[in-house]
Amino acid sequence: MDVSRSRLPASIYTADQVRTLDRIAIEEMGIAGYTLMCRAGEAAVAALRRRWPAAQSVAVYCGAGNNAGDGYVVARVAADRGLSVRVIAVVPPERLSGDAARAWQDYLKQGGSYEPFDSGRSAGEDIVIDGLLGSGLDRELRGDFLAAVKAMEASGRPVLSLDIPTGLHADTGLPLGAAVHADLTVTFVGLKQGLFVGEGANFTGALEFAGLDIPTVAHARVEAPIRRIASGDVRAVLPPRTRTAHKGDAGNLLLVGGGPGMSGAIRLAAEAALRSGAGLVRVATHPDSVGAVMAGRAEVMCVSIEDARQLGPWLQAADGVVLGPGLGQSAWARAVWERVLSCELPLVLDADGLNLLAEQGRARGNWILTPHPGEAARLLGTTTSEIQANRPAAARQIASRFQCTAVLKGAGTLVAAPEKAPIGLCDRGNPGMATAGMGDVLAGLLGGLLVQSGDLAAVARAGAWVHAVCGDAAAECGERGLLAGDLMAHIRRAVNPPG
Repeated sequence: MDVSRSRLPASIYTADQVRTLDRIAIEEMGIAGYTLMCRAGEAAVAALRRRWPAAQSVAVYCGAGNNAGDGYVVARVAADRGLSVRVIAVVPPERLSGDAARAWQDYLKQGGSYEPFDSGRSAGEDIVIDGLLGSGLDRELRGDFLAAVKAMEASGRPVLSLDIPTGLHADTGLPLGAAVHADLTVTFVGLKQGLFVGEGANFTGALEFAGLDIPTVAHARVEAPIRRIASGDVRAVLPPRTRTAHKGDAGNLLLVGGGPGMSGAIRLAAEAALRSGAGLVRVATHPDSVGAVMAGRAEVMCVSIEDARQLGPWLQAADGVVLGPGLGQSAWARAVWERVLSCELPLVLDADGLNLLAEQGRARGNWILTPHPGEAARLLGTTTSEIQANRPAAARQIASRFQCTAVLKGAGTLVAAPEKAPIGLCDRGNPGMATAGMGDVLAGLLGGLLVQSGDLAAVARAGAWVHAVCGDAAAECGERGLLAGDLMAHIRRAVNPPG
């Protein structure tokens, strides 16, 4: 998702909560609903002109409810700004009521006209405006609405969606049978959850926010369930070091994993931990993997573990542990897993560490779990599709069941703690990061931050952010072909944020 993220607010709401914000603005703050609708239309046209300054014509698809009203305001304002406007009514405007009907009447008074939707005719204008259906949609598209979405898709023209792409569920981020693939979405009043979770990133395009001048006191009355992670989360975990700092002040991390044939995973995790600023990084690995780990990064200390009991002194010396990268599920791996989980150190559990947890279950606090959707499904005894259907609920369930900080990886990585604090959402990162070893880098980053800060939830938010922005920096010359190791060159800058 191409997002002007630095200009977006932190809070992300459900559709019901955004409706509550609307109600507070209208009923308690005295802002007329039609005033808000006009502000929305003005904001959308301004965004259109910024994004496509050479555009001369627009086709506005108007459907039902206030989303149609927004569409008619856009048509009126766009015409007033000198654009050629064609309105395509999927629902006859005479059926509209309330503010949407007033928007239609004002467009008509200005000399506007419309044509009924014809599925056999596609838009040839420079830009297509999606004003079909808004965030209240909760069932699959059918009939003319479905046909109109298909017509917009078939036009080959850039699409601007008003508030949310038609067909995208405002809470789950899943398409309801079909959805508009917008090039730009201008969303109003509050950020909707579905723009960021599920498949929302595939449909939203660039995202702009218009708060419509609703006072911030209204937002203070509605607690957002999700908050966007930002660079400030990194600064909170990694304050500037004192001039007299030494490596002992920066933490001692032990990474455990690297079964036969899987030394690369633990080596990547170890280097990421070092790059995050951990003072001392030690790898405890299978004897077959020692040579490869030591050859890969001279600064990593490495110990050979044939018997899980050998871990004792290294656990005693550590401030925190990463368990799982390249671990495998052999008898050696299971014994090592049991030994590490029996200690009381703060722990990051990843990869096969999670798969063994799904098999056996284990009550333990003071840890961070980092599942991708498949691993999350195994942890919760469900399917990957069920996890993706409601990612925030899945993250909360993992956090609650395992009394952990859960980092549910994927597009829009989520960070949930056992307490009812807002979920953190990372809206950085890119598809090039869907490659082997990226999870190992994240696990190492989290471990390195963990031994520098004792707040697990804060560490998880900061680690998710650093991982994602380093992925974006590494992808500047292209996403395809991006390697996990490419992130290493960017970690140092990300963990030394300005300010």
